[in-house]
Amino acid sequence: MLSTVLIANRGEIALRVVRACREAGIRSVVVYSTADRDSAAVRCADVSVHIGPPPARASYLNIPAVIEAARATGADAIHPGYGFLSEDPDFAEICAAHGITFIGPPPEVMQRLGDKSEARAAMAEAGLPVLPGSAGPLASAGEAAETAARIGYPVILKAVAGGGGRGMQVVRDPDRLAAAYAETRAHARAVFGDERVYMERFVDRARHVEVQVLCDAYGAGVHLGERDCSVQRRHQKLIEEAPAPGLAPHVREAMCDAALRGARAVGYVGAGTFEFVVSPEQEFHLMEVNCRLQVEHPVTEMVTGIDIVQQQLRIAAGEPLALRQEDVTVRGSAIECRVNAEDPARDFVPTPGTLDEFVPPGGPFVRVDTHAHPGWRIGPDYDSLLAKTIAWAPDRDQARTRADRALAELRVEGRGVHTTAAFLRHVMSHPEFTAATHDTGLVAKVLAADGDTSPERQEKTERTPCSSTLPALTAAPAPTLSEPAATAPAAH
Repeated sequence: MLSTVLIANRGEIALRVVRACREAGIRSVVVYSTADRDSAAVRCADVSVHIGPPPARASYLNIPAVIEAARATGADAIHPGYGFLSEDPDFAEICAAHGITFIGPPPEVMQRLGDKSEARAAMAEAGLPVLPGSAGPLASAGEAAETAARIGYPVILKAVAGGGGRGMQVVRDPDRLAAAYAETRAHARAVFGDERVYMERFVDRARHVEVQVLCDAYGAGVHLGERDCSVQRRHQKLIEEAPAPGLAPHVREAMCDAALRGARAVGYVGAGTFEFVVSPEQEFHLMEVNCRLQVEHPVTEMVTGIDIVQQQLRIAAGEPLALRQEDVTVRGSAIECRVNAEDPARDFVPTPGTLDEFVPPGGPFVRVDTHAHPGWRIGPDYDSLLAKTIAWAPDRDQARTRADRALAELRVEGRGVHTTAAFLRHVMSHPEFTAATHDTGLVAKVLAADGDTSPERQEKTERTPCSSTLPALTAAPAPTLSEPAATAPAAH
């Protein structure tokens, strides 16, 4: 059994892991930057350790500081959450060298799957369908042109070390390819420190569907069904749902089986996600494998009743997987909306500021994962995710209605602070979304066609949190902890 878990992350995911640890009877340690000193995760953790100033490279990406915090607090495991160090095989190796369990797959598996071109090759060898593309990283613009001519336009250029929807560029015109290749390499070098780029055929009108898997260290594994993540802006997910609507049963079964086959082929351990692109004809091809907990894991938890973070903790502790595939049952439908502190009326620019009011929605079968509270300062140093609202219902239509109602109840007030809540409601009301005929181009289509996204409309919608038939909401006092969090000496 694990005794103490250090959470090397921040925001809502840090709080999510703290809660899972508390329910499992595991002592939790949260590291934090100066900007997060008063965060909800720090307040709820058993121990908190200051590890540096706000810039991530000086705090959450500062491996020596994280390791020293773990050693100083007696942590025998580190949960990396998502982002930051979650898919860094070097960090996983350093944890092992210090006798600390990394809650994730083995470093060698992470290394193999983190290289997107190598992951393609490994999955193809395991029999998974992959899109036509380059055999490996492209050596030059000339090779990119030859590959594109062979597989056909449109194509998509991807950073080998990319992730989280970054480092991608679609090219439809051969005259644009050389410039796009240079731009993608430069972006990859600046963001990931690795300029290598590979190419795949781009599927128009595609859906983005992913499969959640859990595997233990003894060769056992299950899938928890699939999620549809097709509502995206610039490859960044905005709305996710489970199960994926409209998939033929044989396609769903084949995709889930393929994900498990791929996981077993590389010796995967822990929670992982196999992401697929699905054509209008429902042909599916693997895009990539994410070796970490996904932002959208709550929709799977809502339809299966399985706590994925608890499963991560048990697998990391060396327990055999207690689940069998027949134990996994998907019931109803769940929809997750990512509410960001961004202004859709100004091209989704982040809007930092202090929250004067924050009242999350409630009601039956509504879950809100958030670290926000009145007085919380949204800073410019981190991702703008403010809250995730997840709604469950017996069927998709009711889940969509409930998700819309939840977003309508959300109250966020602060000088200069805007959110995407009204825009997400707008997207969910689109005929293609309601009919479940949408694809990854829906958001671009909404933005191009909708002439009513002015600042005036945005302000009016955001300040009308619910219909006149719903009672007014009032903020409840902030909860207090029965056991205040202790603070360990700062790590250096």
